[in-house]
Amino acid sequence: MTLRLGDIAPDFTAETSEGTIHFHKWMGDSWAVFFSHPRDYTPVCTTELGAVARIKGEFDKRNTKVIAISVDPLDSHAGWIQDINETQDTTVNFPLIADPDKTVANLYDMIHPNASDTATVRSVFIIGPDKKIKLQLTYPASTGRNFAEILRVLDSLQLTANYSVATPADWQNGQDCVIVPAIKDEEIPAKFPKGHKVIKPYLRTTPQPNL
Repeated sequence: MTLRLGDIAPDFTAETSEGTIHFHKWMGDSWAVFFSHPRDYTPVCTTELGAVARIKGEFDKRNTKVIAISVDPLDSHAGWIQDINETQDTTVNFPLIADPDKTVANLYDMIHPNASDTATVRSVFIIGPDKKIKLQLTYPASTGRNFAEILRVLDSLQLTANYSVATPADWQNGQDCVIVPAIKDEEIPAKFPKGHKVIKPYLRTTPQPNL
């Protein structure tokens, strides 16, 4: 199954380090960041889970739940979480899915035979409250994920879901945005009362509208 942006994220029921979840029900009206790990006790993933635990408050502020998956069973997860808490000086505060039969991994196309026919690649999905996939990223095993970038993309997705703007290259929360081409010049003053700047007829900017 190949998933694309805009597809409904597959629903599933799974055992996690925080009990049984039904994914769509667990999400509720929140956004979700769903990310995978090839197996327990892997060094890069240990640092990643610790990093997410330390900044979980940032996801909470954005009405976003975080959840991870590894193909190892729950008893293995329990030991690994202890190691993460110890080595990363934090407390894992989000669920870690156990997927020993790879049901969820296959549902989300997390096993890439050219990389490994047994282990999941390190995928990231951002899923909106409408349960649609808004972003997909796939990392190789050797490169740790940049969760500051994932927060940046989340800010952009939440902003652009509610306003007729896009975010330019290297945009950070609080910076000017691009007015989408579908907005006519005569509509701009009513939609963007903070003002706007015309750089080119197709390139118009405005202060971030939700601040």
